[in-house]
Amino acid sequence: MAEKKFKAAFIAHVPDADSTKHRSILKTSLYELTSVLVKDDDDAVNVCRDLAQREGVKSFLLCPGFTHTSIARIVGAVGKGISVNVARGDGPSNQVTLSIMSEVGWFK
Repeated sequence: MAEKKFKAAFIAHVPDADSTKHRSILKTSLYELTSVLVKDDDDAVNVCRDLAQREGVKSFLLCPGFTHTSIARIVGAVGKGISVNVARGDGPSNQVTLSIMSEVGWFK
């Protein structure tokens, strides 16, 4: 019998990401978290669909950079019975993050 785990994934937008390389998996006896960095929304949709269908991921947490439209695309791609959540910050935290991202050349 296969070991049962709660499988979740964190998906983050990164301009120079290669989703086939920039990923990791953390495991305990009850939980498996896959983190994947994606280049754009199309990549995110494909990665989420694949993780849901092939790896049995049942819960997705998306970085704050996802728009309502891209979230809806992911919800449609993963299908019913899959949780899709979005991390959101408060105003001051968002400003700090934006400043740091700008400093490192995120928006080139």
